Amino acid sequence: MVILTLNCGSSSVKYQVYDWAASNVLASGIVERVGQEGSVINHKAPAVCDVSIEHECPNHIVAVELILKTITHSNYGVVKNIGEIAVVGHRMVHGGMKFARSVLINDESLATFKELVDLAPLHNPANITGVEAAKAVLPNVPHCAIMDTAWHQTMPDTSYLYALPNDWYEKHQVRRYGFHGTSFLYTAKRASVLLGKNPFESNIIIAHIGNGSSINAVKNGCSYDTSMGMTPLEGLVMGTRSGDIDPGIIFHVMRKTGMSAAEVEKKLNKESGVLGISGRWSDRRDIENAAESGVKSAITAQELESYRIKKYIGAYSAALGRVDALVFTAGVGEMGPNIRNLSTLGLENIGIKVDPDRNQKAKCRNAELEISSPDSPVKVYVIPTDEELVMTEDAYALMNGTYDIHTNYTYSFQSPDYINKQREAGLEADLHKKPWLAELIARQKKM
Repeated sequence: MVILTLNCGSSSVKYQVYDWAASNVLASGIVERVGQEGSVINHKAPAVCDVSIEHECPNHIVAVELILKTITHSNYGVVKNIGEIAVVGHRMVHGGMKFARSVLINDESLATFKELVDLAPLHNPANITGVEAAKAVLPNVPHCAIMDTAWHQTMPDTSYLYALPNDWYEKHQVRRYGFHGTSFLYTAKRASVLLGKNPFESNIIIAHIGNGSSINAVKNGCSYDTSMGMTPLEGLVMGTRSGDIDPGIIFHVMRKTGMSAAEVEKKLNKESGVLGISGRWSDRRDIENAAESGVKSAITAQELESYRIKKYIGAYSAALGRVDALVFTAGVGEMGPNIRNLSTLGLENIGIKVDPDRNQKAKCRNAELEISSPDSPVKVYVIPTDEELVMTEDAYALMNGTYDIHTNYTYSFQSPDYINKQREAGLEADLHKKPWLAELIARQKKM
């Protein structure tokens, strides 16, 4: 049985093809520049070959058709025909208060997603376009929506309410929703395995640090608080997003410059964060290189981003009371030792002690690594996320009628015996180049 997952952005479509029976990723890739000149598909099929093909994609329907043509190609495809695809899972960024779990997409649920567009105007329209495009090309298979926001529906009202007029919440759904839910679900379950604890007895802080970044306090295995709010703009300093600011700044700038709400929104989402501070870079690798060369704005950007992460770690430590583990994940979290180091310096007083040597060596996307000192009361892990696997398992269970919310459902990766075959093969290659990684691999803690 083959499961296809799609993550549609405004100008891109990411995909993964998964063989359920073999528990193996057959292929993954991305179509870039959808609706623009120079569209290209980058297709990775480990057992076949990797290809990059230029192909004009004026819209998402053509992009999805290109994906299907690629995965069924006689030379570099991974399935014989599209009839082998049993179900399609779609990433949906915002489910509002309507959806506390993944759902099958039908006319009713799709209409509800369209009603929620105002809550995520930068994300949900592209997600919906992708759903409609995929349903047009694959009309005879179930389509499922896996929400970023669903994981956070367990937050108490003290975490999700804002101190604003109550009718804003009741009439306009103004509240904290949180995002990166599939990433947090996966890493929370994996961290509990490494801790050797029941997931619903684990208190964990997870820092998902990428171009978009957020941090999650997980109490007794459920989301308790998170840094992103009604939109993905609140919280940490990100690649191009501001994160937390004084709301009065917006009114001040609008009065001084005459900028419209749309123009300010663009500045906060597209031209702020480390890009705004550095004046040049949003990619943390560029920031790191510039900082090492002594560029003051890059040093400031790196330090400010790390300080914001540190403040949230401290706040969530207080909120949880007991912390079993701190987890770094996503692109920067997995591959950025400098950010991890700056974010945890001086946290020994709350039980977080990172080993500098282990942290510096911990750059690997194919293994779960432990970077805490042996005497650290709080374990510190680097866990590569796997949002696609969560989407795949949810889609499979929805198709079969066995799905339930995560408190009543057991994922394959909750088992101590779980193995990601693709990463296992990748780790073998990594160990040839970096043999010291073997010493960093996190082992299940004996309780």
